[in-house]
Amino acid sequence: MELIPILLAVFVIGFASRYVIKRVTVYEYERGLKYTNGRFRGLLQPGLYWHFPYFTTITKVDVRPRSVTIPGQEVLSSDSVGLKVSLAMTFQVVDPAKAINTIQDFLSALHLELQVALRIVIGSATIDELLERRNELGARLLEMTTAKCSGLGVQLQSVSIKDIMFPGALKSIFTQVVKAKKEGLAAVEKARGETAALRNLANAAELVERVPALLQLRALHSSEGNTILFGMPANGGPIPLKARSSKSSPEGTAPSTGE
Repeated sequence: MELIPILLAVFVIGFASRYVIKRVTVYEYERGLKYTNGRFRGLLQPGLYWHFPYFTTITKVDVRPRSVTIPGQEVLSSDSVGLKVSLAMTFQVVDPAKAINTIQDFLSALHLELQVALRIVIGSATIDELLERRNELGARLLEMTTAKCSGLGVQLQSVSIKDIMFPGALKSIFTQVVKAKKEGLAAVEKARGETAALRNLANAAELVERVPALLQLRALHSSEGNTILFGMPANGGPIPLKARSSKSSPEGTAPSTGE
């Protein structure tokens, strides 16, 4: 009979812990929003919390930085060229209460703000300016949207242009322009090489003209063992600059001197 009260107490505690009292763990990378009877009561820091689910609700919000891609959208440049531009952004929820309580979907609102700013930036520049200043567009978008994002409880950390897609015809034109530039650079380099070669030949000709013996020395240097003849003396045959080896003469016979 003494066990009945104990079993009853255990049953009541188990029932209360399962259906009346609930436990919520808010992790280090989260913050909790506490609502009692539908009204916001406060922000919960990381920790373990017990609450009555019939009266209290705890909503957890992830506050880690997030990287999101905004899909490409059609925009017009100032010279009426249609482009499809996609963005990459990194943001962090810094005020969970504001991000959840002041707007239905802060992520959709963030996308909308960036898309509007992108249309303004693209629409105020020509296609050539966009290509030249592509790396600067992200910084300009970040500057234009930072204040509005703060009102959403979100800190926009970085924005960058991920892709710029051109119409098919325009893409073909740009390909031809790039090809023409590369061919022009190749022609310039070829002309520089030919000019340098001609300059070297002119310098060599001028040097040989001043010192004619250099031509003979050059010929000797490049002969590599061949017999080279320079002119014909008046009283005899050709005089080789490099005589044959003594091994080629019959034993005991002196090589001919040409006399």
